[in-house]
Amino acid sequence: MQRIYLVLLLISIGTYSQEIALVKYSGGGDWYSNPTSLPNLIKYCNANINTKINSKSAIVEPSSPDLFSYPFIHMTGHGNVVFSDTDVSNLKKYLSSGGFLHIDDNYGMDQYVRKEIKKIFPNNDLIEIPTNHSIFQKPNLFSNGLPKIHEHEGKRPQAFGIFVENRLVLLYTFECDLGDGWEDPEVHNDPIAVREKALKMGANILNYVFNN
Repeated sequence: MQRIYLVLLLISIGTYSQEIALVKYSGGGDWYSNPTSLPNLIKYCNANINTKINSKSAIVEPSSPDLFSYPFIHMTGHGNVVFSDTDVSNLKKYLSSGGFLHIDDNYGMDQYVRKEIKKIFPNNDLIEIPTNHSIFQKPNLFSNGLPKIHEHEGKRPQAFGIFVENRLVLLYTFECDLGDGWEDPEVHNDPIAVREKALKMGANILNYVFNN
């Protein structure tokens, strides 16, 4: 029933207003960080790539049946992440039946979230996404792959993915901080060019979700 509902939701995307959601996870990590990120990304995408996303993003827990109402869900934070058995089962069903999860490490999340991803897909490894993947090609070209938005430890930005039947269902962005780049300008005082790169990459992600 959940698979049918999500398929119908995705079919209706071109006609009705779309909704995306922020994941409220357990473990003590600050899932609520970057409060202006998704609203700003929504505003940018509606103005630049002809999406029709509701201006206010929802909040959803990974165990909730409401998860299947959103074609795109987003996770961020700096600390611990814990998925319960119910969370894992629900997320696997959601991702295997058409949903998409973007996890953006806001610095400090990596050591925890990788273990939780492995719970969802124990037989799938996170694979670094090649620069020729469509998520880097349209509507904005990122010929070098994921852009660098904030510096943490001098490491290059990396985009990792979980693929199910050749479809990217989970995107994990590391050493990048896209969400910080989506925030209001005064939060991090990023230059306009840096914020623009972050928003364009975000638009590519949503374009991939809504058109693949």
